[in-house]
Amino acid sequence: MDLEKMRDTKNLNELERVIVDRLSNVIDPELGVDLINLGLIYRADLTDEGILKILLTLTTPMCPMADVIIDELNETFVEVPQVEEVEVTITFDPPWSLDKLSRYAKIALGVM
Repeated sequence: MDLEKMRDTKNLNELERVIVDRLSNVIDPELGVDLINLGLIYRADLTDEGILKILLTLTTPMCPMADVIIDELNETFVEVPQVEEVEVTITFDPPWSLDKLSRYAKIALGVM
């Protein structure tokens, strides 16, 4: 599922809701806002083999918190029985921009 679908949760099945809920609880340690509202998660797809493939970006290519965020993503899914493994891929295509922030994130960060 892509970021748009993760933000509009009314059409998600139960497992997708669990995944979005867990992703929503992973907070960027520098900005204090979750990864979905920051627009950092581009995709999250669970394979039939139980591999949760997460495609994300960072606010900058030299983000010092990348390892912390990846560790947190791995830890947040340990208790989800359908998820056997988390595979995180970082991309900068397209690069992150303020346009990716949700309304909530814009307010929280004082961007509006």
